[in-house]
Amino acid sequence: MSIKKKTIFQGALILSSAGVITRLLGFVYRIYITNAIGAEGVGLYQLIMPLYSLAWSIACSGITTSVSKLVARENAKKEYGNMGMALKQALVISCSTACLLTIVMFGGARYIAVYVFRDARTIMPIQILSAALPFMAAGSAIRGYFIGLSQPETPAISQVIEQLVRMTVIWMIAGSMMPLGLEYACSAAVIGIVAEEFISFLYMLYSYRKFKLKHSLNKRPTLSTKQTLAALTAMALPLTLNRVSGSLLATVENALIPQRLEAFGMTRKEAISAFGRITGMAMPLIFFPSALLTALSITLVPAITESATLKNQERISHTISKSIMFTALLGIGAAGIFLTLPNELGKVIYNQDISEMLFLMGLMCPLWYINITLSGILNGLGEQVFIFKHSLLSSTINIAFIYFLVPSFGINAFLLGWFVSMLIVTIFSVLKIKKTAEIKLKIGDWFVKPTIASAASSLTVGFLARKILLPTIGGIAGLAAAVCLIIGIYMVFIIILGCVKIGDIKAIFSTRQ
Repeated sequence: MSIKKKTIFQGALILSSAGVITRLLGFVYRIYITNAIGAEGVGLYQLIMPLYSLAWSIACSGITTSVSKLVARENAKKEYGNMGMALKQALVISCSTACLLTIVMFGGARYIAVYVFRDARTIMPIQILSAALPFMAAGSAIRGYFIGLSQPETPAISQVIEQLVRMTVIWMIAGSMMPLGLEYACSAAVIGIVAEEFISFLYMLYSYRKFKLKHSLNKRPTLSTKQTLAALTAMALPLTLNRVSGSLLATVENALIPQRLEAFGMTRKEAISAFGRITGMAMPLIFFPSALLTALSITLVPAITESATLKNQERISHTISKSIMFTALLGIGAAGIFLTLPNELGKVIYNQDISEMLFLMGLMCPLWYINITLSGILNGLGEQVFIFKHSLLSSTINIAFIYFLVPSFGINAFLLGWFVSMLIVTIFSVLKIKKTAEIKLKIGDWFVKPTIASAASSLTVGFLARKILLPTIGGIAGLAAAVCLIIGIYMVFIIILGCVKIGDIKAIFSTRQ
């Protein structure tokens, strides 16, 4: 029985819609947490999150992407039995790894807290967090299966379920735990993560069984267990090494930042609070518009893999070109919003002054966003070793700036290091894709004209927002009106300037994976 698939951008829109919903819910959650435990509490929570990302990288990252690629490849050949075999082997690998990590994290929580994070208050949250890993691993493997089949509805719904469960749990237990201190407040947030991963796993398992029964996917596999393991390992190993090294280095970065800010002259509380503002407040705002790109990056991997299996070079080049074009348009438009309303965004949403951070990070929006899409393209092209090398380069630059320059120039040195590393990696990635996929970059239409459009819309609305919208309407409604106005005028300008045409949109949504 054939499986009806979504187009690349239909799949991305479904996933990004779920991403927008979860991020909106996440903002409500984050505002509540910020008001309840303050910047220092948020900093403590953010301090341990790279450890969670590291565990995900080891147990899930390579396997999830490899399952999606292998399933897409076998689906193109109508070898449905091999798809099920791939998922079963992936579950064995990822769940076994996750269980081992749970034991290591729980047993080593004190050492990690005291000697890595240098904050004993993270011991309890780390131990609780370890319980989420097996459920996270199993759910991620099944999620990769659905992505490979171009069936994004199930992963999308699971995202929303995860956020709703987390919010429900934290609201149920926060009142009793937060008065006990920041250690318990942080633990309450972590309990929410454990609950969300457990419920999400149950939903993914139910969805897989239902989907398999509906489509009669019980065909006998033509690949042996050994062949399937070899294919999964060949794809997963470089991806896992890339993600693990990135997560390890991110953990080092996050552990170093408060320490080097103390060397700059801050107290421990001030350093943790600054760290919390940049990672727990500014960054979620900066990355909020990128939900579409994260989803696009995920759907690009199986799409390009399937096109490569069918030897359709024209479709590969077309898909990559249009993806880069829309990423540039979104990144430059988002930058205009953050550069125009940095003070208003921080004050209205968090009741905190993070305007300088938002402004500086807004300048980096196009680079951040383009890197998300480029990563998906490179993964689809099988360039995992390239990604691994340049991820190491990026993190090395970041750590160098943190260690050597933050003690002299403060948090701005950290942001500068981020910018330099992203710029270098972006240049190398674009050159690699240009050479491999033979695409043509339209610098004028994709970058120069959108920058003009963003500047024009931002300058116009910025004046109106401060003089009329915010004083008259005020609060979140005034801010939302200003943002919507910037987006509307920007879209009109990019159409007038010919950056995107109606034909481009139709072509994208008719591109079958």
